[in-house]
Formats: sequence, C-alpha cells, structure tokens
Amino acid sequence: MEIVNQKQSGELFEAEAHIWNHIFSFINSMSLKCATELAIPDIIHKHGRPITLVELVDAIPGVDRSKADSVYRLMDILVHSNFFKVEKIPSSNTDEEYYSLTPASHLLVEDHPFSMKPYVISQLDPFTIDAMQHFSRWFKSANDLTPFHMANGMSFWEKKQQDPAFSRLFDKSMATQTPMVANVIIRDCRPVFEGLGTLVDVGGGTGTLCKAIANSFPEIQCSVLDLPIVVAGLEGTKNMKYVEGDMFKYVPPADAVLLKWILHDWNDEESVQILKNCKAAITSNGKKGKVILIETVVADRDDHKAVETQLFFDMLLMTVVTGRERKEKDWAKVFSDAGFSDYKIYPVIGLRSVIEVFP
Repeated sequence: MEIVNQKQSGELFEAEAHIWNHIFSFINSMSLKCATELAIPDIIHKHGRPITLVELVDAIPGVDRSKADSVYRLMDILVHSNFFKVEKIPSSNTDEEYYSLTPASHLLVEDHPFSMKPYVISQLDPFTIDAMQHFSRWFKSANDLTPFHMANGMSFWEKKQQDPAFSRLFDKSMATQTPMVANVIIRDCRPVFEGLGTLVDVGGGTGTLCKAIANSFPEIQCSVLDLPIVVAGLEGTKNMKYVEGDMFKYVPPADAVLLKWILHDWNDEESVQILKNCKAAITSNGKKGKVILIETVVADRDDHKAVETQLFFDMLLMTVVTGRERKEKDWAKVFSDAGFSDYKIYPVIGLRSVIEVFP
C-alpha cells in the first residue's frame, strides 16, 4: 500500500467528496420534485406565516404523521439548497423551528404569476431522466439521433405527437416559462415591436407570449403557428389567432416572425431550414421585415453558476433533441447560412437574449 503525505491525503479526500457530490447531485433534483409534487411551497404560502414541522405534516394531503421525521429530513436538504429557510419565532417562547419560503420556492407556488411548478415536474419526468441512462451507449451508436430516441424508440417530437398527456405536460411547462419573459421584453424591448403591423409566433404553443404581445400592442395582428395537436380548438382574441402548420414547410407572411426557444431544439441544418422559411415570410410581396429570436447566447462568464446552467441546458438538448446552445459565432454562421445579413443582440432576459435578425 502506498503511503501518502498529509497534503496528498487532503487532496484525495477532497477529490473523493467532489465525486460523491456529483454522483448524488440527482438527489437535489428528486428532492425538489418531491416537495413540488407534495405542494409544500403552496402549503407554506397558503399558511400565511412560517410553519412548524407538525403543521406542515398535517397539511400535506395523504401524508401520515409517522412520516414526520422523513419530512424533516426532506426539508433539511431543501433548506441546505436554499429552497426553504428555517427561522425562530421570538414570540413562540419555544425553540421550535419554523419553515418559510425563499425567492426560489416562491416560484414553485402554483398561483404565482411566474410559477415554475409545471416546469419542475415535466423536466424531471422519467422520459427525460431515463434517456440519460443511455448516454454512454448512445455515443457508441451511429444510428440513434438522441439518447431519448434510444430509450423510447422514437424521437421526442414523435413522442409528443403520439402521447397527448405528455404533449400537454410539455406545453404547459413551456407556457410557465413565458410570463416572466413576456414581462421583460414588453417592458424593456418595446422598440423591437413598435411599428409592426403583423407578427407570427412560430412554435408559439398555446400562445402565452403572443397574447401578451397582442394585448400590449393592439395595433399588431398576431398569429400563433404550431402543429394541429397543439393549437386545435384554441380560441384567439381580437388581434390574435391560431394557425395550424409546420414551420419546416411554411411560415405565413408577416412583418416579423418570432421564435422563442425554438432554434436551440434543432441542429444547424434544421435551424437554417426554419430560418429560410422565416426569411421568405418577412420578404414576401417586396417587404423587408425581421426575425425576432429569444435564445441563449453562450458567453464566457466569470459567474460559475451561470456557466453551469448554460452547460446543463446544452447537455439536456443533446439528450432529448438534436439541438444545442450556441455562442455568438455559432449564431452568426446559422444566420449567414440562412441568407440573413445582420443581427443585433440584447442580453436582457437573464441568461437569454432577444436577437433581431435582418435579411
């Protein structure tokens, strides 16, 4: 047995702990999903004040009091992860601990205007998690497009078309990501939309973003283009309508075409095809409109957490679909290959940006 010195021993234990933390980091995700499914953030929010463990256990539907210690242990890891905080109530005259919400868990309350509750549940669906188990095998395969395809025998988009419940869950999760984005772009990016007569939201799902734009700019005639399974039966408004269609085949003519978190789902060749159809839409009848993207522009950052989040999304895209997150140089190439001449980037939505693309 090799004898190591004190410095080497310290480095070995640090390396061991680093590996352990990455092996078991899935426990953070699953604990978060568990608390979300048990509606713990909703319970604390509705309680109206910090809540004791006993009060929390009694308020969780179907949970027996014999599980109180297990709930305590679940809350312990989520407190450590800054999803909840523990505080003492001076007026209680006891040492009892009380749980309250943090900014993160406020976003998991169902009726919060920017709630991410459906997003947590959908992104941690077994269909996604199970696909990750096929990662290493997928790298050695020349046939399957994605680990998701390898795990499920079909692409993510085929699964979405064939499984209405899966499709509704995904569409709902995407819709929950939109109000916060809409709030920012309508407040900070009004010049991007001013002067437009018509706008098509390509892949706009149930129309959450398009409705916000239509309400804020009543002079714009807005349309949501998406597959029949998504928009069939949905009712529009005075200046917003739903159009059944396929963005790979045709995009209706408009002054502007909007794509929110669409192109990152597709590889460069597929993205170029979509953008070419968008270009045809904004240049029909001699017009010269623009494409408006809401996408991540990966940048070198000093912020470790921001970089990690971007890398997480990139790996998720590689697992589930054929897309990727792109740096500015990658976006520039895609725009050029699709026949566009210029673009402007506005980094106004956290890790995402608004990008205007011009023919």
